[in-house]
Amino acid sequence: MKTRTLRKDKVNIITLGCSKNMVDSEVLSGQLLANDIDVVHENKRTDHNIVVVNTCGFIEKAKEESINTILEQVELKSRGRLDKVYVTGCLSHRYRDDLEKEIPGVDAWFGTMELPLILKQFEADYKTELIGERLLATPQHYAYLKISEGCNRTCAFCAIPLMRGGHISKPIEEIIKEAEGLVKRGVKEIMLISQELTYYGLDIYKKRMLADLLKYLSDVKGLEWIRLHYAYPSKFPLEVLDVMKERENICNYLDMPLQHAANNMLKAMKRQITREEMEELIVSVREKVPGICLRTTLIAGFPGETEDDVEELKMFLQKQRFDRVGIFTYSHEEGTSAYDLKDDVPADEKERRAREIMEVQQEISYELNQEKIGKTFKTIIDKKEAGRYLGRTEFDSVEVDNEVVIHSSKKLPIGEFVNVKVTKAYDYDLEGEVV
Repeated sequence: MKTRTLRKDKVNIITLGCSKNMVDSEVLSGQLLANDIDVVHENKRTDHNIVVVNTCGFIEKAKEESINTILEQVELKSRGRLDKVYVTGCLSHRYRDDLEKEIPGVDAWFGTMELPLILKQFEADYKTELIGERLLATPQHYAYLKISEGCNRTCAFCAIPLMRGGHISKPIEEIIKEAEGLVKRGVKEIMLISQELTYYGLDIYKKRMLADLLKYLSDVKGLEWIRLHYAYPSKFPLEVLDVMKERENICNYLDMPLQHAANNMLKAMKRQITREEMEELIVSVREKVPGICLRTTLIAGFPGETEDDVEELKMFLQKQRFDRVGIFTYSHEEGTSAYDLKDDVPADEKERRAREIMEVQQEISYELNQEKIGKTFKTIIDKKEAGRYLGRTEFDSVEVDNEVVIHSSKKLPIGEFVNVKVTKAYDYDLEGEVV
């Protein structure tokens, strides 16, 4: 026991949920390291004695995963494998009082904005001078960059404002400094994330400033790709597209969650936009940036959704032919305005509708990919796996989009760019050779 007490603390951070949570974990890691505390992400060696679980509370499945992970760590603590278990993130923020009663084995619970309080557990100081200095959980060549926190939108299904609060933009100077620091560390691709990109700047600059931010970011030397995630369609600032077209290092890629296409569903979801307005926006986007990759996210099984609504959504997909589509089944979240509605679509029916919708998109994706055969694309090498290289084009973000399988007898450095000629195409992935 004496040697145990003399052992230096080693903290393992387990991150669940979205890329925004990932950035929070990376920032916590940077703060711990600056306080001379050993820290790792998702440690496989199990040589740590303290765990911080960064939870997700977005939908029911995410909550279940978070709770199961907490219980696993508490079990390890009860068997003497861990000294402390701390929990932070969205689930902890939203349900702290209930969770404290249900899972007493956790040493402390923290909300989403309580980093200084977490550090106090380690007798560590919050260092305000550490702008962007974080321990990357991603490979060295790409990173997520959070430009704002929280959200002012009032979408009926979304609990994010309950867990993250209102929209708070990060000052441009701070974002640029963070980007420059990341590039110095070898990052070549930055994915801009926030709950709502297009709202950026309204709170601190009194106008939408995403286009201006992109101009400054694209001037950062060594930054080869800038990618935009989570742009709200209502009141979308079209000047962003002018900058995208003008600057070579801004990927022709836009992640714009639309959630549905039937007007009655859009109204019930409080999306502040109609199908007709969305269609006009899509036309404008494609006119301003020819060849742009459009990614969207949809929800199946929202209260009151009918088979006609699902058919309308499928027809919308067939007409618009998005490059990438993700889909969630509706989760009935207390505290949201949709919670007052009857959750009248059974779980298995939600799943069936989601599968049907994705089958439509799978066919579209296959057809769009077939058009790429014989064409050459600038591709970043992400990793080598099973004797082959896996990369992405500018039209593909990490984990959620297509991969390019590259067969090469020559060594291809991870994180470098190569030109790849597509030789085969499947539903969601491509194959090619370096040219």
